[in-house]
Amino acid sequence: MLLKDKVAIVTGAKQGIGLGIAMALAKEGCNVVVSDLEQSGCESAVIEIEKLGVKALAVSCDVSQKDQVDHLVSETISKFGKLDILVNNAGIFPFKPFMDLSESDWDKVIDVNLKSVFLCSQASAKVMPDGGKIVNISSIASLVGFEGLTHYCASKGGVNGLTRTLALELASRKINVNAVAPGAIESPGATGAMTDEMKQGTIGAIPLKRFGVPEDIAQSVIFLASNNADYITGQVIVVDGGWTLR
Repeated sequence: MLLKDKVAIVTGAKQGIGLGIAMALAKEGCNVVVSDLEQSGCESAVIEIEKLGVKALAVSCDVSQKDQVDHLVSETISKFGKLDILVNNAGIFPFKPFMDLSESDWDKVIDVNLKSVFLCSQASAKVMPDGGKIVNISSIASLVGFEGLTHYCASKGGVNGLTRTLALELASRKINVNAVAPGAIESPGATGAMTDEMKQGTIGAIPLKRFGVPEDIAQSVIFLASNNADYITGQVIVVDGGWTLR
């Protein structure tokens, strides 16, 4: 097992990509702290994770709020005595035309998608041992534009920049900081509201002719969180079936 006896926090982990990452970490022997807004959803995820023979902890947290982030990290240390891996996965992507965006719409997305990475990374780095790993979940929307997602694209571009800077800042402690940029992934948030016609149109734009699944992203996270990636830092790994090649 690549991550046996390690301890990881995964934000936004009650479903979708976050849950897929948490489950994959557990399969590699990692104990997992499941964080999301809803405590009951976190607890349901913990039940599934513990079936894999590891320990897990459910902690509800609004990752855009410093006091709640500090509580998340302190609860992790109280339960497990250490923190080795942080996966900043929590994010939102409400579609809205640029000219209709309010200041509060903008602030909400930036707070949840970008400010949270700053808050969680800073709080975690304070307690991580040398050799810790931070993996941020970005998006191909950080590399190409999507109409109706101005605030989301900006937030994910910020995640990429923050990833590179944190990699430099934390290199002296051998803490690796990288990002994974998913393309179209089957998940409740991303595809739950899509019609069959919309899905087929999206698949048509992907060279590998399928949506990704949470496991596709999770395996990239496992690699970056393991010792196999010790000499990789400050990078953004695109996992999109070739979408951004066109």
